[in-house]
Amino acid sequence: MNLIKYGHACVRLEADDRVLVIDPGTFSEADALDGVDEVLVTHEHPDHLDIAKLVAASQRNSAFRVYLPSAAIESAPELGGTAVAVEAGQRFTAAGFAVDVVGGAHAEIYDGLPGCANVGFVVDGMVYHPGDSLFVPPSPVETLLVPAAAPWLKLSEALDFVRAVRPKRAFPIHDATLNELGQEYFDGWLDFKGGTEYARIPVGESVAIR
Repeated sequence: MNLIKYGHACVRLEADDRVLVIDPGTFSEADALDGVDEVLVTHEHPDHLDIAKLVAASQRNSAFRVYLPSAAIESAPELGGTAVAVEAGQRFTAAGFAVDVVGGAHAEIYDGLPGCANVGFVVDGMVYHPGDSLFVPPSPVETLLVPAAAPWLKLSEALDFVRAVRPKRAFPIHDATLNELGQEYFDGWLDFKGGTEYARIPVGESVAIR
């Protein structure tokens, strides 16, 4: 499997002729959706769900489908019949990948807010994208996409998240608000991750996961 990093929280997974994109938001590049039939979206916030990009992709491809929480569908009626509701505890197949849905709630920012649904996706039992949460999945995963910067996140929480999940490797996401210095600062602290291999994938570049 190849994992390609696009802007912010968006990644693209490719294996043989299978292609799956997770969280193409307003901070990510439109070409992440090139040639894609199916997309996973963790929750309704625009940095994870760019409705205009998805509508444009659906107009080019009648087979296009977007899997997301039902609450997110309610906030994006423009998606119409391309939207498919998913919930925590569910398993389904998207673009030929096995997908397990975990979590269920967005991390709290302040005083109970934002209080919206957020699911994480474990793809082929290997890659875990948590969206805007620090939910630890019930089964081990080899590759963790760890949020690096958010109003709901402290650095110590990101470190504890990696330690709790104990993946073989971790790559940062949710980092569009960090400049180069901020990225280097976060990467340096991830030296406290324990036995997990950690690396940053530049936007538009890929890494092979075996």
